[in-house]
Amino acid sequence: MAYFLLFVVVAVVLGIIGATAEGLGYLLIVGIVVLVADVTVVAVRLSRRARRRPLR
Repeated sequence: MAYFLLFVVVAVVLGIIGATAEGLGYLLIVGIVVLVADVTVVAVRLSRRARRRPLR
C-alpha cells in the first residue's frame, strides 16, 4: 500500500509540473497515465483478495 501512495504522489507532482510549466504538457499526460495504471493495479489486487474469502 505504500507503493500506491508513492505513485499517487508522483502522479500528482508530475501533473502539477506538466500543467504549470510551459512546454511540459507531456508530464501532465505521464502523470495521468501513472495515476490510472496505479488505480487499476490496486483495483485488480483488491478484487482478487475479495474473491478468496471463503463463504460461510
